[in-house]
Formats: sequence, structure tokens, C-alpha cells
Amino acid sequence: MVRVKAPTLRANTKDELVKQLEELKTELSTLQVQKVTGGATNKLSKIKDVRKSIARCHTIHRQKQRENLRKFYLKKKYMPLDLRPKKTRAIRRALTKNEAGRKTLKQRKKDTHFSQRVYALKA
Repeated sequence: MVRVKAPTLRANTKDELVKQLEELKTELSTLQVQKVTGGATNKLSKIKDVRKSIARCHTIHRQKQRENLRKFYLKKKYMPLDLRPKKTRAIRRALTKNEAGRKTLKQRKKDTHFSQRVYALKA
């Protein structure tokens, strides 16, 4: 088989990806058998390409899987930890805008009863 390209893999469906992965794995096993039995050198150099193609298939499969999971959990209350944005520990623990803007009952009363005075100044 020829080396597979990522954009062509992304266009495939899940079933096509799995099928291609199986083909690549069987090809790899035949190449490894030929290596042991003393096959041609051009076959031995092909092993690397097939292994890389298998890795590409796995990567694209995983990316599609995660993309579908993100769509599934988009409107949910909770999301799995590995799908949440990483950021930094400090940012994740910081107060949200809503929490930071909240005021206590005492502070709200103080603001309403003693609002800031407006003065008219001559220019």
C-alpha cells in the first residue's frame, strides 16, 4: 500500500478507517514475516511507512472520537476531565466573573442607602 495522508483519512467514515487499519495491520504482519524469512530490502524499508500509516489512522480515529464526544457533552452540565480546557491550575481555581461580582447583603444595603453623591461643579 502507498503511504496514507491525513486529509484523505479525515474524509473517511469510521468504518472505512477501521477497515483501512485492519488492511495496514495485515500488511505489516506479512512484511514482518518477510523480514524474518529474509525478504528483499525494498520490502524491509516499507515497514516504517506502514507503521507510520497505522499511527496516522489511530490518530485520526481518536480525533474524530473526541470531536464527537465534545459535541455530545456540549449542552451537558458536566464534561469529562480530559475534554475540559487545560489552562493552568490557578486559572481553573479562580473565581468566575459571576462569583467575583457578587456582593453580600450588608454591602448591597450599604450601596443603596449611602450611594455616591453627585455634585454639580462650575466649569
